[in-house]
Amino acid sequence: MKISLRILFTLLIVFSAMSGASGANQVTLSLQDAIRLANDSSLTAFRNRNLYASGYWEWRTFKANRLPSLALDVTPARYYRYITQRYDSQNDIDVYRSQQMYTASAGLSVTQNVDFLGGSLYLQSDFEYMRNFGSIKGNQFSTIPVRLGYRQDLIGFNTFRWERRIEPMKYEKVKREFIYNMETVSEDVVNHFFNLALAQTELRLAEENLATSDTLLSIGERRFKIASISQADLLTLRLDRVNAQNTLENARIEIKRARLSLATYLGLDSDTEIEVTLPGKPRIVAIPEERALEYARENSPVVMQHRQAVLEAEREVNRTRVQSWFNASLDASIGFNQVARTFGEAYRHPLQQDLVSLSISVPLVDWGVRKGKYNIARNTLNVAQIAARQEELSLEQDVTITLRDFESRQRLVSTAVEALDLADMAYAQTRQRFIIGKADINSLTLSHNRQQEASKNYITSLQNYWLSYYKIRKLTLHDFELDVPIQAQFDAVYGS
Repeated sequence: MKISLRILFTLLIVFSAMSGASGANQVTLSLQDAIRLANDSSLTAFRNRNLYASGYWEWRTFKANRLPSLALDVTPARYYRYITQRYDSQNDIDVYRSQQMYTASAGLSVTQNVDFLGGSLYLQSDFEYMRNFGSIKGNQFSTIPVRLGYRQDLIGFNTFRWERRIEPMKYEKVKREFIYNMETVSEDVVNHFFNLALAQTELRLAEENLATSDTLLSIGERRFKIASISQADLLTLRLDRVNAQNTLENARIEIKRARLSLATYLGLDSDTEIEVTLPGKPRIVAIPEERALEYARENSPVVMQHRQAVLEAEREVNRTRVQSWFNASLDASIGFNQVARTFGEAYRHPLQQDLVSLSISVPLVDWGVRKGKYNIARNTLNVAQIAARQEELSLEQDVTITLRDFESRQRLVSTAVEALDLADMAYAQTRQRFIIGKADINSLTLSHNRQQEASKNYITSLQNYWLSYYKIRKLTLHDFELDVPIQAQFDAVYGS
């Protein structure tokens, strides 16, 4: 229900944006709108949810195995017709006789695994009916009204105990992988979003450049007539006009590509006219390095994957070590049974039934097979431990580098905003001075190029900032703006 409401909320955002646009297939998205839509409707998000669902049901299966299981085994009909050897006591010889028999059976059992001991406690009730069709006809009913028993390996591998250690870790890893993949989707959206934002800016600048080139060319032609500028300057203005037209055509092609790329990733129709609105200047977020490293070690699904591999390797070491010894298993039960010619009598005055079975298996000569398996398991454990440590060191390095990049990106956004303001003012003043004849064409061209470069640098600085921001979120699985684990948001939406 929570998932449906979340998807509905995102769709309402999209529909409201589409209704506010000028056309039926137009939509205006902010960065956060695009990220929410991608995490709900994109093919990548659909794949991530299915991967999580697979791990979730594996966890549910593990939990279900900890509960008592009830099973019904029924054989409604079994017919035998064969020749068997029998002893004839009157003639003191063995003879062959034809035998016909019909049987039916049913059994109900309740089994409870005992994780701590590694065995299984069971409660059974069995019923069997037999009818003979030979020379001596008759019916027989055999019943076990109730039997309580317990079976386990006395010296053996305890599968249940290891499952209780590994399965919870596997599920926590699956949850963190899902959150990690969601943050990866956010990173991908940032790239697609700002590629379109840059294409929009280039298109706007190209349109403005073409309009400015037309105006300047018209002014230049008038000034050339009065010999205020040289023919070379006039030719430069005409060349700028041609280049501006070509730039505009290229910008139109690029924006179509960027729109299609973003629409495809978000799961929208390919002909959707997407317009993006740039986020404002982000506020400064201070992230202590030690806290970021602590969250990364605790939450990283890659580190958890290696820890799981170490635990599974320890399990194999334990298994091979135990199997190198002798094995003893115990099966003990107490109950009642009875045999009678009628169904009712089969459940009257039942007799006590006791069963105690002790089995021992001792390896005598195996030519070092068990020892070899144990050594292989130990070496695998060593490799897993080294790989886990290497991955943790690599993660720490990645977090440190990303965090320092993020701090630099925050400063670069501020300087890019300042540079854009200065470039806009400088170009406006140079253009005005050119119109009144106090600036030459070279100064105007240089100022215009700086203004366009500052606009692109501002968008690139925003893109790099948000890429670093979502990467540090992905590595730590922590929301530093709200100072809460992202898993808390996950549990609020999908349930813990």
